[in-house]
Amino acid sequence: MSSETVLHGHEVEASVHSHDEHGEHDHHHEESFLTKYIFSQDHKMIAKQFLITGIIWAIIGGLFSVLFRLQLGYPDQSFPFLEDIFGKWAKGGRISNEFYYALVTMHGTILVFFVLTAGLSGTFANFLIPLQIGARDMASGFLNMLSYWFFFLASVVMFASLFIQTGPAAGGWTIYPPLSALGQASEGSKLGMDFWLISMALFIVSSLLGGLNYISTILNLRTKGMSMTRMPLTMWAIFFTAVLGVLSFPVLLSGAVLLLFDRNLGTSFFLSEIVVKGEILPNEGGSAILFQHLFWFLGHPEVYIILLPAMGMVSEILSVNSRKPIFGYLAMVGSLFAITILAFLVWAHHMFVTGLNPFLGAFFVLLTLLIAVPSAIKVFNWLTTLWRGNIRFTPGMLFAIGFVSLFISGGLTGIFLGNSTLDIHLHDTYFVVAHFHIVMGVASFFGMFAGVYHWFPKMYSRYLNNTMAYIHFWVTLIGAYLIFWPMHYQGLAGLPRRYTDFSNWQSFNQFAGMNRFISTVAMIVFAVQLLFVFNFFYSIFKGRKVKDQNPWGANTLEWTTPITPGHGNWPGELPEVHRWSYDYGKDGREFIPQVEPIGADESKH
Repeated sequence: MSSETVLHGHEVEASVHSHDEHGEHDHHHEESFLTKYIFSQDHKMIAKQFLITGIIWAIIGGLFSVLFRLQLGYPDQSFPFLEDIFGKWAKGGRISNEFYYALVTMHGTILVFFVLTAGLSGTFANFLIPLQIGARDMASGFLNMLSYWFFFLASVVMFASLFIQTGPAAGGWTIYPPLSALGQASEGSKLGMDFWLISMALFIVSSLLGGLNYISTILNLRTKGMSMTRMPLTMWAIFFTAVLGVLSFPVLLSGAVLLLFDRNLGTSFFLSEIVVKGEILPNEGGSAILFQHLFWFLGHPEVYIILLPAMGMVSEILSVNSRKPIFGYLAMVGSLFAITILAFLVWAHHMFVTGLNPFLGAFFVLLTLLIAVPSAIKVFNWLTTLWRGNIRFTPGMLFAIGFVSLFISGGLTGIFLGNSTLDIHLHDTYFVVAHFHIVMGVASFFGMFAGVYHWFPKMYSRYLNNTMAYIHFWVTLIGAYLIFWPMHYQGLAGLPRRYTDFSNWQSFNQFAGMNRFISTVAMIVFAVQLLFVFNFFYSIFKGRKVKDQNPWGANTLEWTTPITPGHGNWPGELPEVHRWSYDYGKDGREFIPQVEPIGADESKH
């Protein structure tokens, strides 16, 4: 047995040695433009590709929301420029009812999948995993490159659907059949819907390739001394995110493929006896509810696929800038694990109003309320980390604190919606829109912004402009609350979502002023996001140069690489880890990097 162990050890040593050589070889190797920027296999470049593609999508998705907010805020006015943009879909400067729904569909799809999933998992998983665990690169650089290009291809197909004659998909971002399964149901259910389904299939392939890569890299390529319990919380969060994605995305893929079959091959997976305009369709035996189960089995884990990386990055940024160890490290890992498990068991809380058996509903109510426990553990630990910390209000830190604020306020409204008796009244109202946007939309964006501001010096060896960053933070935070808090009130009053015009109802006319206010704030907030985009691209080329290898005084391994890391990250040997990643304010020292051996007289953490 011992000789086997020795042999195995030699094998490992040899593989590490060859990996090192390979890393150095790559470091000195001159690359062409194509191999360096386009078909790069370097995880740092792929992360930047994901981020920049995500930013372009965010502008498009955000613009759509501003355009349909115009309609909601000013229902009696026409805007001639809309006709210039959308042509027949906005005759006389007013968006048609059908196209309004298409815009809502595209806004939801783009921001949930193409911005937040790609921006958080695609960007930061790619960028941080090798740097924080001490690896040269991902387990498979080639698969990593493919993951980006499948995402890019999905983006192209989705973008093309905006320009086809019948318009983009208009079945809501949840694309429930039969509306999405029958071309004759609406214009937006014709070719645009096929494009949507093909695009999502490609996107899921991208997510699976990425997820498998992230899992195998974290499990297999950690440097010497980097045990699982020494990993930063960012790594744990990304690891669980990847597990969630790999287990739940295939379920949506099956739903999308079966829906394509229903649409084009005459099958009846989701269609039962249906009459359209007096015509009895031949379909029978299918179930539209089956699709909802398939969709939400991904749809709810998707919330955490977006939120968990943000939680991990926020934990890291709060600890670094509070100059304190993260409070309750193992409890944080445990709560991430609990969220991952429970995320799979709560999907039917989106379906309380579909005729779900109340007894079955009670099971999902219990599990939904149960997921509040690990979320609360995280919140308490973040607040305790901040408590009496020596806080530095860097832009990244402000966005991290903003994330915690939004997560609390948005999460509390989820407790109402998780209760089936209340949800029956609130389900299709603006209350849901408000809850969803605060806790998942805006909070996740804050996590992403925190990550961008914190790791930008590592990405581009330059700093973002702080003044613009502070303007960006305050306007976005106050604006987000001014947009979505009033919507809770509207929802409680019964204002239904997905309607283009409320002026026909006497009871909802009272909200005309509030809708105008929300639309105005939405435009201001969108304008400030463009300020961030300007700051981002300007700072890549003209920002203040990073002089210090470790500008934030952080312990994790990415700050031990050169200011501009080459392909292979570390010249020479890989760093060896001797301690966990949160030794801040210990034994009178402000911070102690992970690579520093533990001293003989050092206290236990």
